[in-house]
Amino acid sequence: MPPVPTTPTGPSLIATLPGRHYTDPGLFRTEQERIFERMWFCAVRSGDLDRPGAYRTVQVGRENVLVTRARTGGLRAFLNVCRHRGARLCTEPQGQVRRTLQCPYHAWTYDLDGRLIAAPNLMKMPDVDRSAYGLVGVALREWLGYAWVCLADEPPSFEETVIGAAVERLGDAAAIERYGTAGLALGRRITYDVKANWKLIVENFMECYHCATIHPELTEVLPEFANGYAAQYYVGHGAEFGDGVKGFTVDGSEGFGRLPEIGDDHDRRYYAITVKPTVFVNLVPDHVILHRMFPLAEDRTVVECDWLYAPDVVASGADVSKSVELFHRVNAQDFAACERTQPAMSSRAYRDGGVLVPTEHHIGSFHAWLLRQVDATDDRP
Repeated sequence: MPPVPTTPTGPSLIATLPGRHYTDPGLFRTEQERIFERMWFCAVRSGDLDRPGAYRTVQVGRENVLVTRARTGGLRAFLNVCRHRGARLCTEPQGQVRRTLQCPYHAWTYDLDGRLIAAPNLMKMPDVDRSAYGLVGVALREWLGYAWVCLADEPPSFEETVIGAAVERLGDAAAIERYGTAGLALGRRITYDVKANWKLIVENFMECYHCATIHPELTEVLPEFANGYAAQYYVGHGAEFGDGVKGFTVDGSEGFGRLPEIGDDHDRRYYAITVKPTVFVNLVPDHVILHRMFPLAEDRTVVECDWLYAPDVVASGADVSKSVELFHRVNAQDFAACERTQPAMSSRAYRDGGVLVPTEHHIGSFHAWLLRQVDATDDRP
């Protein structure tokens, strides 16, 4: 059982954000500028770009970012904008080039490190400094097997703002490293196009007050969630599998052998981590589930969900459908709830917002963090 919650010292009900925070296009533009374009943003699974010239484009705030693997083997990220007259360089969401990136408009050509190497009549313009007209680079770090990018001129500390989220939730960074996520293989990926504001999805993931109502399969596997206490309510606590539950699967049947570094203290437990602004990490003994959100409008968010397993499980062709189906149902149930909520955000009934019950009070910390970001008047994240 989870720890007994502390009796709140304040009122039982505290206010949420007003409804306009979920519907106002101007506020969404501010979030794009001051959150998504200033913080580390989980863009691409590194393993998706498995050879030089492989690329993927992702929307980060108002910018389209191109992530590619260079010939030296490392990942690079650039703004997806030709330096000539601004055409989008790569127009497909993903692809493969042989040796160079060429603009489809006027054929300005860049190597995989972003340097301008050719253009029609370039040799007749000897005064042009090719290095000065290379692609605009974007900061990139790899963690958990994913490429995280940051558009800020001076990115915030990755250790504090990204890895720090795992420390805040689990108590130390080593706890998440035991899952060896960077070395896992992709077993399944499902993309969801959710007609709801990104913050509704974050708030939903952070609380379990709704679990008994809409997640019958999940509460069968994790009975304590039926009491409304989310795993993220307590530092270091993982929800324990129910009696008779053999694995984190849709019917509680056995999954796969636990990952190599998972000890008895983390066996038969589920941990959830929110990495602000747009990443959820779910840890169970035999696999990891990672959600990446791509907020595209004040009322539309694309969510890409990856199920990651030990490489030998995927290579063997093992049937992962029962473990995938459990969280796929959770996702579908959650996103439907968010889509039911989105229309009411513009109602006069929600003009001043709603309320949070005691088991949701930690969402108030998320709201306070958000307001600090959007009210910022300087260039710091």
